[in-house]
Amino acid sequence: MKQSHEVVNPPRPERALLVGHAGNNGRHLERSLEELALLADTAGAVVLDQVVQRRGTLHPATFVGRGKLDEIKAEVGRRGADIAIFDDDLSPAQVRNLEKALAIKVIDRSELILDIFARRARTRESRLQVELAQLEYTLPRLTGMWKHLERQAGGIGTRGPGETQLEVDRRRVRERIATLKRALEAVAREREVQSRRRRGEFRTALVGYTNAGKSTLFNRLTRSQVLVEDRLFATLDSTTRKMVSSDRTQVLVTDTVGFIRKLPHHLVASFRSTLMETVHADLLLHVVDASDPEFRLQMAAVEQVLEELSDQARHVTLVFNKADRLEDEAAAGLRVEFPGSFVVSARDGAGVDGLRTWLWGQAAAQRPRRAS
Repeated sequence: MKQSHEVVNPPRPERALLVGHAGNNGRHLERSLEELALLADTAGAVVLDQVVQRRGTLHPATFVGRGKLDEIKAEVGRRGADIAIFDDDLSPAQVRNLEKALAIKVIDRSELILDIFARRARTRESRLQVELAQLEYTLPRLTGMWKHLERQAGGIGTRGPGETQLEVDRRRVRERIATLKRALEAVAREREVQSRRRRGEFRTALVGYTNAGKSTLFNRLTRSQVLVEDRLFATLDSTTRKMVSSDRTQVLVTDTVGFIRKLPHHLVASFRSTLMETVHADLLLHVVDASDPEFRLQMAAVEQVLEELSDQARHVTLVFNKADRLEDEAAAGLRVEFPGSFVVSARDGAGVDGLRTWLWGQAAAQRPRRAS
């Protein structure tokens, strides 16, 4: 009897249409939509095209105006889009109205980032953190999910089904959120115990915009082999390795999750225990993609997240990465504009030995103070 070897084709990737609104920050919209396209690609979607509203205020019901909504609907039909991804956060009512008008799935930038984090979470801690962020994002949006039962909610003898199910779901979500928070509090306590054990050692953490090359630099510095991928948010879990000099000076180096503009607030809050490595570190190495034309905006986004984590003073040293993509004059200009910074190439190792030696020097200078 012959066995049939049926070939199962992988599911077709979703075809996405990107939507942006210039608002008060139109000059940065093009770069923001490029980033949104990278996020969509990371999530496994195929980007078909983008639609931009450059004038007018945000429409409270549909985010974009009526004319632009008609244009999006026409593009959806013409290009066969499965999903519309908006570059800004949408309210639950806006999502509901847009899905009704376009007859396809509609998500915003925050939901897309949460989906990427959910796909890439590997450890128990990161899975807990992502689930918590997703539930806190979903909770205020539950009402719209039961809109189809509203007609049953009015009148004597008919009140109940929609409201009851909604309240049941809300209670379950709140209970799950409480459970996740307790689990993460336990993880945070474990981290605090580990942190106390390391207080006698010099600690530095790599922070920076996603895809700035932090993990590649981490591997160069510590001679490790953590995952390196030319995609956004390749690293979600913090990793710590030891750097030991010939005279036995030790530095603990931690690689952390990358940041991004418009990073969902719930995600920052959920990843607080992981990101607390940046608060406890003796020194932060802010890794910057020097080849990106908008690296200053990326630096500002990272600084904003760090301020959200803690308002205490911190020692930060700038490390401009990807020097292999810079002209010599541009690299020299960075050194002049940002005194005390390092210009390196994590890819080919240029400048990394000098950075490593400097870190050992910082650790050696700290030893007398720690001993006292």
